[in-house]
Amino acid sequence: MFAFFEQRIRPTTIPEKSPPRGLLAFYWHFVSQTKGLYAALLATGLAVALIDTLIPVFIGRLVDLMEAADRVTALRHSAPMLIGMFLLVLVGRPAAILIDSLIRHNAVVPGVTGLIRWQSHWHVVRQSWALFQNDFAGRIANRVMHTSDALRECVVAGIHAIWYITVYGFSALLLMTNVDWRLGAPTAVWLMAYIFFLRYFVPRMRDLSRTSSERHSLLMGRVVDSYTNILTLKLFSRASDEDAYVREAVDDHTAAIARHMRLITKFTTTLSLLNALLLISTSVIGIMLWVRGDLEAGAVAMAIPLAWTIANTAGWVSWEMNRAFENMGTVQDGMQTIAATDTVVDMPSSLNLDSSEVRGEIRFERLSFTYGRSDGRKVLDSLNFVIRPGERVGLVGSSGAGKSTLINLLLRFYEIETGNIRIDGNDIREVTQESLRRAIGVVAQDTSLLHRSIAENIAYGTPGATQAQIEEAARQAQAHDFIIIQRDCSGRTGYDVHVGERGVKLSAGQRQRIAIARVILKNAPILILDEATSALDSEVELAIQDQLMGLMEGKTVIAIAHRLSTIACLDRLLVLKDGCIVEEGTHEELLKLGGQYAMLWRHQSGGFL
Repeated sequence: MFAFFEQRIRPTTIPEKSPPRGLLAFYWHFVSQTKGLYAALLATGLAVALIDTLIPVFIGRLVDLMEAADRVTALRHSAPMLIGMFLLVLVGRPAAILIDSLIRHNAVVPGVTGLIRWQSHWHVVRQSWALFQNDFAGRIANRVMHTSDALRECVVAGIHAIWYITVYGFSALLLMTNVDWRLGAPTAVWLMAYIFFLRYFVPRMRDLSRTSSERHSLLMGRVVDSYTNILTLKLFSRASDEDAYVREAVDDHTAAIARHMRLITKFTTTLSLLNALLLISTSVIGIMLWVRGDLEAGAVAMAIPLAWTIANTAGWVSWEMNRAFENMGTVQDGMQTIAATDTVVDMPSSLNLDSSEVRGEIRFERLSFTYGRSDGRKVLDSLNFVIRPGERVGLVGSSGAGKSTLINLLLRFYEIETGNIRIDGNDIREVTQESLRRAIGVVAQDTSLLHRSIAENIAYGTPGATQAQIEEAARQAQAHDFIIIQRDCSGRTGYDVHVGERGVKLSAGQRQRIAIARVILKNAPILILDEATSALDSEVELAIQDQLMGLMEGKTVIAIAHRLSTIACLDRLLVLKDGCIVEEGTHEELLKLGGQYAMLWRHQSGGFL
């Protein structure tokens, strides 16, 4: 029985479209995928609410029955009604609650939560790199995890609140008014006051909840940022400063919670007063009408429990509505990441580059880029050059010259503003991002590894690689010898050792050698080396140079290096300054030119850098 409900949703299917930015559209995007379950919740909620409304009616009938002169005859005549009510309370209500609970707790809670989390993660991980550069990783993760719970509970709470207040409130009003309009008057007045009560408090609850959620996400981001950079914190003895950085976020979050709780206190106090007035006024009017002989005792016995039920239900519904709008604030915060507009999007007609057929010609045509700066300052300014298939080109220039920007545009981490980049004649904006990056191998200066095994990290760019292929790539990268002696706290050894978050358990040189092994195994036709040996000691660097030269064979190579000796042997060097190519040629040609490159070479060979 449990398995039947638990298997109603397959949460990890690939989503068909991205979540929209509008709040209601965002809700419907996820609700529509499991609307059958929510419809079932509506039905079971209606059943439970109707049964609960009938119980005070049953109590009133029992009181009338006890007042009958001929008790035996009255009991005989009322037997079918009594049996029906007993079965409704004994069988019908538990069955409705069971089904409602199975749908809510065994189908919706695990399935819908998993579905929203999976799809949110699926969309976020495909967002452009700029989104991750401009936010805390901890805050992004917090939004992905909490939005699923908030959206689910908001919808479920809304469903139950709608039915309960509708069924209890209006059914009670109808039943009491049907007996005597004066008996139903307090309920009618209460319903109007309750609507105004909700209209006043609920939007304020929503706004304060959103503020609280935003402050919570910011606090989470700052805490995770401190933990992620714990080595830097300790190296510079900045624990006290980090305390102040996090304390500010804690104080802001505490203040936001305090404002929220202040409103909740007003909320509960006002509601309790409304409910007390309903119960007292219904009781007073009922008793007065009974004293005057206008009502039977059974009608009063029905009205007072109905008023009490409404009062209790109103408190529960109010909290459900409050939770719904609190969760709505969390959802609105999460939407800033999950439904963010992707700045780099594949066109529907985008082609897939086949890595095995890529020759590797790269053309940069009138390429300009500003990072969208308002002052219009160009990081790259009308670059025009061609890298021939199999050519090895080095990029030289001081920090800020535009080298990394050029690489980021080639990898399509940012959308090109002006000009074109073509690979084998294909505009990179007209091919899919994934196929473009599959055709390019990158060894970056800042190497971070996944917190998985060393083997998984090496094979990350080559799914399905065999253990023999992984080990051969590691040997070529001069990594095999240190890998086989590794051991982690879980007893794993060698290639099975987990490297820690971002590879923290390994040295910078070890991480870089694993990154080089990963690119060797990937064997892409275009190779980018961004300070590929910067973290290696001289002995290992010399040992790996021959392997890198072999790795470059037959590939189109773009290499960035501040140590000019590591790129002096390349086919051509381009010297960038202020986003423009100011010199071009081989190492010997540029030395003879006596310009920017020659100056940098003299400084390095003279020991200044």
